[in-house]
Amino acid sequence: MSRMMWKPSSERIAESNMYNFMQYINRRHNQEFEEYHQLWKWSVDNIPRLWESLWDYLDIIHSAPYREILTGEDRMPGAEWFPGARLNFAENLLRYRDDRPAIIARAEDGSTREITYRQLYRRVAELAGAMREMGVEEGDRVVGFMPNIPETIIAMLASASIGALWSSCSPDFGIQGVLDRFGQIEPKLIFTADGYTYKGKKFNSLDEIAGILKKLGSIERVVVVPYIGEDPDLSGIEKGILWNDFISDNTEVEFRQLPFRHPLYIMYSSGTTGLPKCMVQSAGGILIHHMKELALHTDLKREDRIFYFTTCGWMMWNWLTSSLALGATVILFDGAPFHPRPGALFEMAQDLKVTIFGTSAKYLAALNKSGVKPAEIYDLSSLKAILSTGSPLHGSEFDFVYRDIKEDLCLSSISGGTDLNGCFAAGNPMGPVYRGELQCRTLGMNVRAFDREGNSVENQQGELVCTSPFPSMPVYFWNDPEGKKYNSAYFDVYPGVWRHGDFIEITENNGVIFYGRSDATLNPSGVRIGTAEIYRQMDRVEGVEDSLVIGQQWKGDERVILFVKLAEGLRLDDRLKKKIREVIRENTSPRHIPRKIIQVEDIPYTINMKKVEIAVKNIVHGKEVRNQDALRNPESLDLYREIPELRTD
Repeated sequence: MSRMMWKPSSERIAESNMYNFMQYINRRHNQEFEEYHQLWKWSVDNIPRLWESLWDYLDIIHSAPYREILTGEDRMPGAEWFPGARLNFAENLLRYRDDRPAIIARAEDGSTREITYRQLYRRVAELAGAMREMGVEEGDRVVGFMPNIPETIIAMLASASIGALWSSCSPDFGIQGVLDRFGQIEPKLIFTADGYTYKGKKFNSLDEIAGILKKLGSIERVVVVPYIGEDPDLSGIEKGILWNDFISDNTEVEFRQLPFRHPLYIMYSSGTTGLPKCMVQSAGGILIHHMKELALHTDLKREDRIFYFTTCGWMMWNWLTSSLALGATVILFDGAPFHPRPGALFEMAQDLKVTIFGTSAKYLAALNKSGVKPAEIYDLSSLKAILSTGSPLHGSEFDFVYRDIKEDLCLSSISGGTDLNGCFAAGNPMGPVYRGELQCRTLGMNVRAFDREGNSVENQQGELVCTSPFPSMPVYFWNDPEGKKYNSAYFDVYPGVWRHGDFIEITENNGVIFYGRSDATLNPSGVRIGTAEIYRQMDRVEGVEDSLVIGQQWKGDERVILFVKLAEGLRLDDRLKKKIREVIRENTSPRHIPRKIIQVEDIPYTINMKKVEIAVKNIVHGKEVRNQDALRNPESLDLYREIPELRTD
C-alpha cells in the first residue's frame, strides 16, 4: 500500500468546497455521504442528477432553461447535454465586474501587470465591438498565435461573446506546425504579438506571421499586440493593425445567447503521427466541466490566486482561464521557468502570494535535480496546493514537494487530456495524498481500468476507459462529417465506451496510478509494462538526467530498449548499466529490465513537454515521422536513426 504523505485537517475539510457540495447533495437528494468515494460512487450511478445539481450549485448563468438534462445517456457518442438551454461562455467568466484583480501577468524580468475584473470587462467590450464591426460572426474562427499574456485571454473572451470559435498556438510553434492546425479550420481573424521572450532573449514573431499569412488565405485581419517593442513595424504584415488602433469605444459586451452544445474551442492532438486532429468542444460542456474541477477538485475560491505554468498552446491555458468564472485571480507567466534562476517560479509565488501553484511533472523533476529547495529560500506561507500534470508524477517528486517545498499542502497530481479539456482523475481536498497516486477519479467521470477482455479491474493495470458520457466530450471533429475520425479515436476498441489511451491502476485507496500511454506500452513476451514504471526507477539512478523507453520488435518478440541522457561529462559504462539494471530489477521485476541501454544526447518532447515515445519507436522501426513542428526539439529525433546497437542481440 502506498505511503500517506499528507491529509487535510478537519477544519480544512469542513471549509472545502467539496465538503460543502457533499452536504448540498445530502440535503437535495436525501443522502448521508460522509466521505468522497461515497459521493463519487453516487455521481457515476446518477449521471443526470449529478450534472443537474452542478448546474444549480455552480450557478451557471443562462437565458433559457434546459428541457432535460441528458438525452441518450446510454449512447457514446450521441449523448446531448442540457438541450434547450441557452447561455454564453464569456458571460459566465465575466460575471464579476468589481475592482478585485482578475489577471496578474508576470514576465521573465519580474515586471507585472494587473487587470481588475472591471477593467477586464471593459477591454473585452472594446475588442468585441471592433470584431463585430469587422464582420466576425457566430461560427467564425478566431485564432491566436500569442504569448501567455492578458490580451490572449481578452481576445478569447471577445470571440466567445460573439459565438465565434477560438483556437490558439503558442509562438514557439514553427510555421508548418501552425499551418497544420490553423490551415484546417480557415480562420477569419488572427491575433499575434510582435514577439516573445525566452531565457532573457527576445524573439520576433512577425516574420513567422508573414510566412503563415502567405498560406492562410482565409485571414481578413491581423491584430498585433506590441509586447517586445513599443512600435512594431507592420510593413511586412498584410492586413496588419496594432491592437490599440483596432479596438472600439464600446463599453458593454453583447453576450450572444447560444445552445449549450454551441462550439467554443478547437483543440488539437499532438500531431506527431499525422496531421493534428481538430477537436471541437462546446461552450456549455467546457464551462460546467471546468467549474466543477476548479471549484470542487481544486478548491478554488474567490480569494485564491491560481497559477499554472503553461502556454496558450496547451489545454491547461484554457483550464486556467476558466478560473475567472469563480472570481479568483489568474496568474500568468510568460517565459522560461528556470530564468533567471532555477527558483524563479517560486520566487513569483512568494511575491504574488500564489495559493494554488500548477506545473508539470517534468518541471518538478528538473527542479528536484537542480538541488533547489524552495522552502529554504522563499516565503510560501500562502501556498495551499500544488497541481501537476503532463506526465505521471513519480514518487521521488512527491518526496521532493513535501520535503523541500512545503509540508502542509495538497499535492494534486491530475490527469485527463486535451480531448476532454479536463481531468479524469484529480485532487480531492477532503482526502489524503498517497505517494505516487492521483487522489481520486473526478465527479461524474465513470473511469475504470479494463483488462484485455474488457473487464473492469482494480489493483492491477488496465486501459483507462470512461463508461458514461460527460459534458466536455468533443461535439465533433473538424472536417469529419460522418464522425469516422471521432469514432476511431475513442470507440474502436470498446464500442460505446471511451478508451483514452492511458495505462492505469485503480488502487485500494480509490486513487489512480498512471503508467504511461497504452499505445506506448511495452509487451516483452506478452507481459504488458507501462513505460512510467521504468521512468520511476530512473529517478533513483544518480547521473541519469532523463530517459525514454520503447519496445523494439525483435525475432518474433518485443525487447525493451532504454535510452538515457546523462549528466554533463558522464559516459555510459558497464558499471552504470549494471546499476540501472539492478535498480529496475529490485523495484519492479526481471521483465522490466531493458535488453539494451543506450546513451543519447537528448530526449524528444512535444511543445507541451510530453515524451514522444511513439515517434522514436517509429524511427527505430524505419517508419516515417511527420509533422515534426509539433516537437520542442525535433532535431533530437536524428539521434535515434541508424543506431548500431539496435541491430545486434
